[in-house]
Amino acid sequence: MTTQLTLDLPARPALGRTDFLVSPSNRDAVAWVDAWPEWPGRCLALAGPPSSGKSHLAAVWQARSAAKPLPVEALQGAELPKALNAGSPILAEDIDRVLTGPEAEAGHEEALLHLINLVQQQGGTLLLTGRIPPARLSIALPDLSSRLRALQVAQLGEPDDDLLAALLAKHFADRQVQVTQQVIAYLLRRIERSAAAAQAVAEQLDREALARQKPITLPLVRSLLDEL
Repeated sequence: MTTQLTLDLPARPALGRTDFLVSPSNRDAVAWVDAWPEWPGRCLALAGPPSSGKSHLAAVWQARSAAKPLPVEALQGAELPKALNAGSPILAEDIDRVLTGPEAEAGHEEALLHLINLVQQQGGTLLLTGRIPPARLSIALPDLSSRLRALQVAQLGEPDDDLLAALLAKHFADRQVQVTQQVIAYLLRRIERSAAAAQAVAEQLDREALARQKPITLPLVRSLLDEL
């Protein structure tokens, strides 16, 4: 069978507030984000597994609050004050990777402690995101460890059936692909029950369907899942 060479162009996800899919697995996290700026200690940690909606929900909050993103390079003693602007909201994503991943540096812990102090002193707000709650991170600096344990955490869980179906439909729509409810129901019974798996299977099926120049129908999905 001949296949068509396809360009693997990234899909543009819809990241508006109305595009965020609310279900029991994320409802509490959405409520905490919506409660801004009334956060305990003026800080909130948004935690959840990959593709659970952290970045989407953070983007919704950033648009609402006009928060400034904090790049990793700003977590240096001399650069940190430049990232703040008299109490402006701050978004610091992937804080677990920043503090304990390959990009972690000795000064990052002290800089984050300084950031939390500055936010609270200036009357600002800070949203941290990560795969796990900050209290579970291995932190060497005792003062920072204490601060992270005290943070309010908004937890995003793995999706339930309704959310997983909606996520599949959304990921296909983000790639400008229309699929039937039968396709969604079939995938629900056969893929790993995680947000990351929903995103991955939508990308794989779209890529394979483009290569074969065929729409994503139920017979094609049955065939492709046997091959993937």
